[in-house]
Amino acid sequence: MSKRSSKSHGFSSLGGLVFSTEKGRMCPVCEHALDQCICGTEDEILGSGNVRIWLETKGRNGKGVTVVKELPLTHSELEKLAKELKKSCGTGGAVKGVNIEIQGDQRQKLLAELTKRGFSVKLAGG
Repeated sequence: MSKRSSKSHGFSSLGGLVFSTEKGRMCPVCEHALDQCICGTEDEILGSGNVRIWLETKGRNGKGVTVVKELPLTHSELEKLAKELKKSCGTGGAVKGVNIEIQGDQRQKLLAELTKRGFSVKLAGG
């Protein structure tokens, strides 16, 4: 008879998903990709304050997505602002990591809206 070792050899001992072929290394707590981990960042300011608005089409089958980068907000404030921006543009979008993505070319609308809210914003890229 062989003795079993006292070490646990199961996936449950890893604390959840730790690697995904789609996203790479995963945070075991929030289960986001490590570069998008939101653990302990609820009260942390995410962006530098140099707000930039980009239009990205690469990797999206020619569909344009407006990306707002470097907003000096916490994660919960970023989620709230994204919801308000989507509503003002009348389109969909999402928060991806520390960026807000709004469907379509909404650069001018977002520039006006963010400037009205007191952010110093520049158009960049795309």
